Amino acid sequence: MISWLLEGDVSIQFQVQRDLLDELRPDIQARIDREGWGAAFLEKRHPDGYWGRGFYQPKWTNSHYTLLDLKTLQIPPENERVRRSIDLILDTRKSADGGINPAKTIEVSDVCVNGMLLNYACYFGADEGRLKSIVDYIIDERMEDGGFNCERIRPGARHSSLHSTICVLEGIREYARQGYSYRLDDLEAAAGTSREFILLHQLYMSDHTGEIINKDFLMLRFPARWHYNILRALDYFQDAGVAWDERMRPACEVLLKKRRADGRWPLQANYTGALHFEMEKPGQPSRWNTLRALRVLKHFNLI
Repeated sequence: MISWLLEGDVSIQFQVQRDLLDELRPDIQARIDREGWGAAFLEKRHPDGYWGRGFYQPKWTNSHYTLLDLKTLQIPPENERVRRSIDLILDTRKSADGGINPAKTIEVSDVCVNGMLLNYACYFGADEGRLKSIVDYIIDERMEDGGFNCERIRPGARHSSLHSTICVLEGIREYARQGYSYRLDDLEAAAGTSREFILLHQLYMSDHTGEIINKDFLMLRFPARWHYNILRALDYFQDAGVAWDERMRPACEVLLKKRRADGRWPLQANYTGALHFEMEKPGQPSRWNTLRALRVLKHFNLI
């Protein structure tokens, strides 16, 4: 299995060495923005510093989701072209509420977008001063049940969303990992209640009825974009170093059942929308999903 994974893109090779073989290989990481998927994404960047038609159009070839993909690939964080693109967004997309606003007709920001932006902006070393208003905005968006919901900006949302909550959790995780300190205690408190919100639902079940909230939460799609699924949540938990909780067991059992006889996990589907290119084909064995599943199982001592 490891040999098959190491036959994949250089970004896969780097993460396999780091996460499964416990060997940090900066020499491999240094190639990610020059070879394979990383180089292909960077080639799509326009001279004005954007991808697609600016910050958020179209899905999924805009600047926002391309930057998130580049972070996922773990291209070298000192890449100057990427850093300039992030600075451009931080300088031009701020809303009056302090968040980054993807819309032209809606005056308030979107907490999903800001969670994802915090994720890649911190990875690529954005200036902390430029992030402070975003941190303030995110903290103010936490709901009474402990999580987040981008629908809060529209009347009627009283319950957190798993989609929004995982986006924010990943952003907070990267913020802490990269050593940012502004209101870190408040962010960590929000992360704690957000994790509890996910665990309360055993990652995919109604806390009232025990029924599956959304069958799509069980689908192994990648990249996830803004969407929630159980592998994304489990991968977050292992990345954040969260200890085993019995409420994770149902999701882990679902994940293990999806493993094929050859030991690999498939890419079950993609989300509709334009792509720069297809990293993996739906229905086929997925190195991304196999890598992520194996590091989850390794972290929780399930293999």
